[in-house]
Amino acid sequence: MTQNTERGPRTQAQRSAVTRQKLLDAAIALLVEVGYGRTSTQEITRRAGISRGAQLHQFPTKESLVVAAVEHLMEKRLTEILGAQPDPDLGIETLVDAFSGPLFYAALELWVAARTDPGLREAMIPLERKVGDALRLGSAEVMGERMSVAAIDLSIELARGLAVSALFRTPESDSELRERLLPVWKEMVMK
Repeated sequence: MTQNTERGPRTQAQRSAVTRQKLLDAAIALLVEVGYGRTSTQEITRRAGISRGAQLHQFPTKESLVVAAVEHLMEKRLTEILGAQPDPDLGIETLVDAFSGPLFYAALELWVAARTDPGLREAMIPLERKVGDALRLGSAEVMGERMSVAAIDLSIELARGLAVSALFRTPESDSELRERLLPVWKEMVMK
């Protein structure tokens, strides 16, 4: 039995939480590195150092594992953003920044794969609702009364689109485009 020298033996719930975390971290890393199509549960378990049986106990399907990984990362990222208490004057920039990094790339992999994979699409629908709700809530918390609900929804869609199109721009041209678009965007949506 694994010992925690400070508190004695770990409980089954603690061991399960550690196993789950290792699987989620490995799934995100693989989604970002090799994409959904080349991410397999066998490779996730190998990378996590977890047995196949332990993986199946936690997540019976690849879909359930990768969706849970993206959901976990989304919750962590939202907590980080809101914990930083972003400046409401930079609310649009904060939203745009939310569509970057490992969370965005992992989610993008799942969005594209879900287009042709009915099982993944079904698994993604509740997550997408949760992500949308979290983005709306987080944006409303940052922006306060400065943006209407419709303006927040429009801004979320614009931020997502800007992030997708950025995949085909250099960092310099992306920065230049943002500098030109963000003032116009703010003028359109802020009260």
